[in-house]
Amino acid sequence: MNFHIRLRSLIAASIAITAAATPLAGTVLADEPCSGHQLLPAPRPEMSCQTLSPELFVSPDKATHALVYPADISLYATPDMESRVVFRSGDGTTLTSQDYSSPRGANGYYVFHGQWSPDSQYFVFSMSSSGGHSPWSFPIKVYGVKKRLIANFSDMIGGNPTVSGQFQFSGPHTLVASTWKKPGATDDAIPVSVDLDAAFGKLPSPAQ
Repeated sequence: MNFHIRLRSLIAASIAITAAATPLAGTVLADEPCSGHQLLPAPRPEMSCQTLSPELFVSPDKATHALVYPADISLYATPDMESRVVFRSGDGTTLTSQDYSSPRGANGYYVFHGQWSPDSQYFVFSMSSSGGHSPWSFPIKVYGVKKRLIANFSDMIGGNPTVSGQFQFSGPHTLVASTWKKPGATDDAIPVSVDLDAAFGKLPSPAQ
């Protein structure tokens, strides 16, 4: 009789240990990589990284929010390997958005750096290729609050590329970034400044 009681106890203990060692479906392992724009040697669990939050940038006047969402396309990369950018007013109204992800998660872009202009009229964000293409190139986008338009900074500097993901503001709305000194010289960068008010003044308003 005691033998059967001990046997049942051993079986119950074995089941408890096995259950504790086996994660439930959809459970995220604590050491699962979920950020850092990393390529992974093996696919992560399909339901991993579900608690990853968007990055929020609030304009200095609090009137406009820019949110960078992880697109989470490929399981062979952290979810932030590609981005979707959404602009909303302070009351929650969606103003516009742009998806920079690709169908398979390897030919899009992620936001490298983002910053509001001091006058709250422009949100500037640089981007990096998710697939590692042209690693010297960091396309810069500019969102204008008044026109609710996302424009290419390259179009404002004669079609030249930007060769650094870092930029800064000089004054309330003058953007200072880096371009090449001559075509193809990706290691020879020079600063370039653009008055965003003047540049956006030349752009047509988008169709409503």
